[in-house]
Amino acid sequence: MLNSRTSAMEQVLNRKTVEVKPPSNRISEYYGSNVFSDEIMRKHLSEEAYYSVKTSIQMGQKIDRKIADQVAASMKSWAISKGATHYTHWFQPLTGATAEKHDSFFTPSGTAKGVETFSGGSLVQQEPDASSFPSGGIRSTFEARGYTAWDPTSPAFIMELGGGKTLCIPTIFVSYTGEALDYKAPLLKSLQLLDQAAVPVCQYFDKNVTKVTATLGWEQEYFLVDEALFLSRPDLSICGRTLMGHYPSKGQQLEDHYFGSIPERIFNYMIDFETESHKLGIPLRTRHNEVAPGQFECAPMFEEASVAVDHNCLLMDVMEKVARRHNLRVLFHEKPFAGVNGSGKHNNWSMGTDTGKNLLSPGKTPRNNLLFLTFFINTIKAVHEYADLLRATIASANNDHRLGANEAPPAIISAFVGTALRSVLDEIEKRVDENTFDDLDKADLKLDIHNKIPDLLLDNTDRNRTSPFAFTGNKFEFRAVGSSANCSKAMTALNTIVATQLIAFKKEIDELVKGGENKDNAILKVLRRYISESKNILFEGDNYSAEWQKEAVEVRGLHNVKTTPEAIDFYATAKAKDIFVKNKILSERELHARQEIEFEEYAKKIQIEARIYGELVYNYVIPASVEYQNELLDNIIKLKSLSFNEEHYKEQLDIAKNITLHLNHLRSSLERMVEERKKANRIEDAREKAYAYCNNVKTLFDEIR
Repeated sequence: MLNSRTSAMEQVLNRKTVEVKPPSNRISEYYGSNVFSDEIMRKHLSEEAYYSVKTSIQMGQKIDRKIADQVAASMKSWAISKGATHYTHWFQPLTGATAEKHDSFFTPSGTAKGVETFSGGSLVQQEPDASSFPSGGIRSTFEARGYTAWDPTSPAFIMELGGGKTLCIPTIFVSYTGEALDYKAPLLKSLQLLDQAAVPVCQYFDKNVTKVTATLGWEQEYFLVDEALFLSRPDLSICGRTLMGHYPSKGQQLEDHYFGSIPERIFNYMIDFETESHKLGIPLRTRHNEVAPGQFECAPMFEEASVAVDHNCLLMDVMEKVARRHNLRVLFHEKPFAGVNGSGKHNNWSMGTDTGKNLLSPGKTPRNNLLFLTFFINTIKAVHEYADLLRATIASANNDHRLGANEAPPAIISAFVGTALRSVLDEIEKRVDENTFDDLDKADLKLDIHNKIPDLLLDNTDRNRTSPFAFTGNKFEFRAVGSSANCSKAMTALNTIVATQLIAFKKEIDELVKGGENKDNAILKVLRRYISESKNILFEGDNYSAEWQKEAVEVRGLHNVKTTPEAIDFYATAKAKDIFVKNKILSERELHARQEIEFEEYAKKIQIEARIYGELVYNYVIPASVEYQNELLDNIIKLKSLSFNEEHYKEQLDIAKNITLHLNHLRSSLERMVEERKKANRIEDAREKAYAYCNNVKTLFDEIR
């Protein structure tokens, strides 16, 4: 191990900085150059085809075969002009990674050299093997057929790798029988549901609103490690985190890395992957050092949620490929190193209308503020009602290591709104009743709302880095999402629970108005009740404190779910079925399949870590310990031969004895862990196996460490 590390350090010290030269000093000159964008479509498509695709994107209508053929021909012509030789349907299976199978445009012909072809059928649909991806029992090996179907809401793009270029077509992935086998299909359904639920509520305030779109701005945290050091650690290269080791003398305790000067080698890497990302239309704006040594962050501008999710998946792929060019490895694991900050992927979520209004942004008039309060309070109510589902969406073996420490939010789902907004909510709860007012414009409360809320535009709400779900001025920041996660899981749940809540809200308002209630009065009355019912989820203090954890569970009745198997169980609850099945986001079979897949993934990850523990102990720790012990004993024998008294080598003898004791304990713990792993492997039920790995195998990791 020592020789391996010495060799790795020699390689690190001899690294030469990889020079990077973007195509231009102005990003605007090459931004989106590898994207089949709206501008490119308008240039290459007929007017009929262009407006058909735009209608499909905006209204969700199908594209007929004739139009698909036109789009395919134009897309092929553009891609070939850019140097592409192949195309692929690019999708997001339930592995957590992206998937692609490349096909050549080239088709041999009988008499000629051949021709490049790409039909509407090839654009719209392909048939990858569905049984080779996680399906939770939906597809067996003898039921292999699956389909990828073009998603026109996300633009096609060209991926460059080495000297090759491939046209990538974003798609959804479903089984032969129609069940979703990816993250994208349910996300698109949830976005449509949110649009349908939010528009009627918006029209209480503005009849011109005809569409509401969820927006997402993610923040991607990551670690960088030199490739030689990465490959010298079997645990890091296979599991993505160091299973054994000791804390460094200098970690993040001096707080000198955050926002510090970016090292030249890292800076060049950032420029390189940003350049590739900008070509792909990913609107990256921010880069900086994060808190932990070797940790960094990048973040883009806000985009429509489905495109933002695609761009995050694409970015992670680009970052991994570009890192290798710089002899680096990028780590998206939530906790690759103990004792320092882990990595999250903060999901900044909001809703916008086709009239240009951010529904979570306070306005300058009482009516705009009531619109803001309507969506703000309904979101809090949704989080209160379905907190357990949000906890399930962030559950993973990796994230279990991160939640609850070093600036990561805890496993208790709560919401932070800040003291200014909390005072507004308290005022509404206290003063709104049926006798207070008849019309919003005449109400005393109007002045309080109007005077207090616009101040939020000045960002006078504090930031609570310990809160899982925090309001930060004009958006909610879901901070608990892990850095390696696909944003779709959390966003699908959030869109769906908010849509469900908005549907219930509108039903209540309509019934009150039908009964003769003034509309604004009815809205404030219902919002007042929602505030009272949802107060338990609101917390402005330190989420890490023992006092909060006790209060949250014992007083407020919130759940503190610390392990992934416990969190995954929430998918089997009646609430989960009501949310996903009744709203047709997932069928009951699809929901059960996803739960099975997550149980299986958890067990497999812990199984791999358990095996690596065995490899590290038997191949590295024990040999190194015995070698050191032998050196001590040899030295003791030599000292004895020179007639030294025992007091002269007593310390060495004690160390040698302690090594034997430690090795005996180590081997005993490892053998127990191996035995528990074998027992867990014999369990067929996915849930039982996950719990066995969690409660019986993983619990021995710290003892071994």
